[in-house]
Amino acid sequence: MTSLKNKILYRLIFYFVTSFIVFAAVIGIIFTVLFSTYNMDGHKNELERRARSIAETLSGYFEPRKQGGSNMGHGNGMGGYGAYLRFIEGIAMSDIWIVDNSLEQITFGHGQSNINLKDLPEGADQTVMRAFAGETSVSENFSVFLETPTITAATPITLSDGTVAGAVLLHSQVSDVYKVTSGGIVTLIISMAAAVFISVYVAFLLSSHFTKPLAKMKAAALKVGKGDYSVSTGVKQSDEIGELALVIDNMAKKLALSSEESVKLENLRRDFIANISHELRTPVTVIRGSLEALCDGVVTDSKKVTEYHQQMFSESLYLERLVSDLLDLARLQNPDFKIEAQDVDFKSIIEDVIRSMKRIADSKNIVLEFACAGEIFIINGDYARLRQMLIVILDNAVKFSPEGESVYITLVKTETEVKLAIRDKGCGVPPEDVPHIFDRFYKQRSEKNKTGTGLGLAIAKQIADRHGAIIEVVSGKGKGSAFVVTFKYL
Repeated sequence: MTSLKNKILYRLIFYFVTSFIVFAAVIGIIFTVLFSTYNMDGHKNELERRARSIAETLSGYFEPRKQGGSNMGHGNGMGGYGAYLRFIEGIAMSDIWIVDNSLEQITFGHGQSNINLKDLPEGADQTVMRAFAGETSVSENFSVFLETPTITAATPITLSDGTVAGAVLLHSQVSDVYKVTSGGIVTLIISMAAAVFISVYVAFLLSSHFTKPLAKMKAAALKVGKGDYSVSTGVKQSDEIGELALVIDNMAKKLALSSEESVKLENLRRDFIANISHELRTPVTVIRGSLEALCDGVVTDSKKVTEYHQQMFSESLYLERLVSDLLDLARLQNPDFKIEAQDVDFKSIIEDVIRSMKRIADSKNIVLEFACAGEIFIINGDYARLRQMLIVILDNAVKFSPEGESVYITLVKTETEVKLAIRDKGCGVPPEDVPHIFDRFYKQRSEKNKTGTGLGLAIAKQIADRHGAIIEVVSGKGKGSAFVVTFKYL
């Protein structure tokens, strides 16, 4: 059980963590691309903003000296101007170039002027020209000249009258941007690594929660396999696992019922064998003893011989009836045995049975009183089998009724059913025996029932079942019995 649990547990953890790593990798790549682009764009925008700010500051410095041509060498002199540029460069945290309005002299922040526009690489001069045209732009064309990947923001120095007095070129190394980007990526990687470790722990908890009910169901299934049908998974979940656990629990319950039924059937089989052995042994013993007495010449008196012959004949009739009842019961209990059902008048069957039983009833001076409301009682059934069922019930009623009493037969029809009731005033059945009255070989051991086989009511019950009818008995000791047969209309 542990091996299976661990296989599923580790597999779930592997799937969960693998999915998370793939997800993290995709998110990491997307984040890196977007963050790098966003960081670069943000840095360019910030560089442009700072360049404009410096240009606005320088425009104020150039404004009083616009009458003197080139403004780079007047006023406070190169020393003062250079110091001013160094001050701005420190604040801007980038390299600053100032191009004069003659488009020839480029001044560094430290005040030196040793670069001409013509010395710039191809494309860089175009950036300067766009600035003098009043356009702010960002370019990477100065990277070759500065010998390092560089972003340059160029913006014009515009005076109050709209004149462009020069241009500000603000340089920033790309490595600075990469440092920020790499710091963000490193932070992301560390965060994802921590998330992976946490996800492994979470995956273990979730997978354990998932495999625990599986382990319970496996344990229950193993016990069921060993014949213990009283087990329960104990899993109560409103999902597919809960449904599977419910199926296993229901299966165990059904197997428990089947096991009980098997034990019951085995006991019935043993009881049946014991009963049939007992029922057969008595007449066979009587017949054998009588034959031995006759064959050995022990009995020679003609009257005794006649009595022995009569006794053997009576026992053989009992054996014939017993075998016939056993065959009928076996046929009726066989699902493949088909009854010849057709529409029949139940009232006519009852009247036929009453005529057949009248001679036996008259021998005990018993009156068979039949009452019904209506003329036709059509049901679907086998005439011969229904007649056999009624003969069994009516024979019992006559057999256990005292002499001179009456047996009441009542037939009633409603819109949904046809109900027959046969009541007698006999000795009745004790309450504890009522549930077993339709069992095979159940019979009262009395002088009135000495010829009974104990199979009649079992046969009657099988005939009723095969017709979809319900047969019930209401009885009490010393209160008589009432057998009620109900046919439902479909």
